[in-house]
Amino acid sequence: MILNGADIIAECLLEQGVDTVFGYPGGAVLNIYDSLYMYSDKIKHIITAHEQAACHAADGYSRTTGRTGVVIATSGPGATNLVTGIATAYMDSIPLIAITGNVTTSLLGLDSFQEVDICGITMPITKHNYIVKDVKDLAKTIREAFYIANEGRKGPVLIDVPKDITAAKCEFERQKPEKPVHHNPDDINAQIDAAAELIRSAEKPFIYAGGGVVSCNAVEELAVFAKKLDAPVSLSLMGQCAFDNTDPAYTGMLGMHGTKTSALALGECDLLVVLGSRFSDRVLCNASTFAKNTKIIHVEIDPAEIGKNINVDAYINGDIEYIVDRLNSILPDMKHPEWMQKIAEWKKTYALRMASISGDPEEVLPQDVIEELDRLTEGKAIIATEVGQHQMWAAQFYNFKCQRSFASSGGLGTMGYGLGASMGAKIGNPDRTVVNIAGDGSFFMNCNELSSLAKHNIPVIELVFENNVLGMVRQWQRLFYGKRFSQTDIDRGTDLMKLAEAFGIEGVLIEKKSQIREGLEKALSCGRPCLIDCRINKDINVLPMVPAGKDVLEPIMEIDLDD
Repeated sequence: MILNGADIIAECLLEQGVDTVFGYPGGAVLNIYDSLYMYSDKIKHIITAHEQAACHAADGYSRTTGRTGVVIATSGPGATNLVTGIATAYMDSIPLIAITGNVTTSLLGLDSFQEVDICGITMPITKHNYIVKDVKDLAKTIREAFYIANEGRKGPVLIDVPKDITAAKCEFERQKPEKPVHHNPDDINAQIDAAAELIRSAEKPFIYAGGGVVSCNAVEELAVFAKKLDAPVSLSLMGQCAFDNTDPAYTGMLGMHGTKTSALALGECDLLVVLGSRFSDRVLCNASTFAKNTKIIHVEIDPAEIGKNINVDAYINGDIEYIVDRLNSILPDMKHPEWMQKIAEWKKTYALRMASISGDPEEVLPQDVIEELDRLTEGKAIIATEVGQHQMWAAQFYNFKCQRSFASSGGLGTMGYGLGASMGAKIGNPDRTVVNIAGDGSFFMNCNELSSLAKHNIPVIELVFENNVLGMVRQWQRLFYGKRFSQTDIDRGTDLMKLAEAFGIEGVLIEKKSQIREGLEKALSCGRPCLIDCRINKDINVLPMVPAGKDVLEPIMEIDLDD
């Protein structure tokens, strides 16, 4: 059949199983949006207040469903407004397709109105990108983009389509999508066997799992692996929902804001098995001292990550689901009762507990709020976050039980990510409770998206810890900059309850500890978008904390506010 380029885009999206796209219209994508109008019974479009939020929404949709997110934006500023969202997805290996419009091919390179070289701009933050200059190449390009986004280490792909290409016509034939193939190396079984020998001889094994376990859908295999090894399990920020946080074997995060138990386990284990994590600086803290007295096995799909940040004793390069499943089939059931008993004792001794700053028994502590949210949702909600102290508190105190339940910007650390991501998560998971946990610093970067919640009636809960400061930056200023709180006091004088009313959404105010449960219950049961203003003390800090460049085994456990 003969179709124009815009209809070919719609048909190719349907081929790939896409039923939802996020975006914002503009002149260069008018043909695409006209086609979306005609295909509206098959493809739902969610418009946001800003293109960046649309990209974050596509990202959150992808993280929490396992499907590829799609975002559409016009040329020029519409395309550049996607850049932060694309970079966020790239750093966290999230499959995403960004479709941008551009000026007609005859105007390319002439500094035309709203023209920008978006392919050149995004080259370092995409797995691949394209500019389509012949409508006959359009369908092939879209199909290839979806394949690349999902093959191997996943990530975003951008397709730039000039306006005349969306109007041009050519023959189109539907095709069945090509499923990505994870190309395990020929010697992978030899790598697995070598790693298995190290595991068999370990007396104090320790498992550290990252976002790759979630991405490769190896959560069930990890649970079996942990029981087979009878080993403690720590998770990276990106791996938060890769293992049941209520399992006795779980020790909490590892690294800058990890638990003392995880740090002690790292220091005493004789084998560290790392699954789908890239050894970022926030985990290593000091690469020269990290796990210096233990052997390390690194299981990773991206060969470029092996040996990049830290040397290892053995590695397995390939699909994690396949690798862990094979290890489970060839390893015997092991028992390490003394080791696991020591882990249990450390967990009890070094359990995380926030202290009151004011001494007021009614003071609202983030730990109490998040733990109550955990109880009310039975650990089964999808939690999105912005970036800052609240992000760490969410990872520390919410007990994730279900896979694909956490959406947070780990690699890029994007303030303003969470509200868009939570919208995408709720659209992709309409039957699940979705909560975005924010600080007021991040909130004011994206609060315009409350209008998107209201417009589409997306019942997301926006939980804002309001302390009128940029908490994480202020914490660093307290510790390392002589308490010179330069530009981190951000009191804007905004009444968030009036703001919620103005946007037409529910508002809940929590000022006292005794209001926590009632406030959360009201938000969870209202059935509509809701903003919670949770007021906390500005001097509450995230602990433990390992200063930059220090040994991960030496976390700061207390901060003297009077010092």
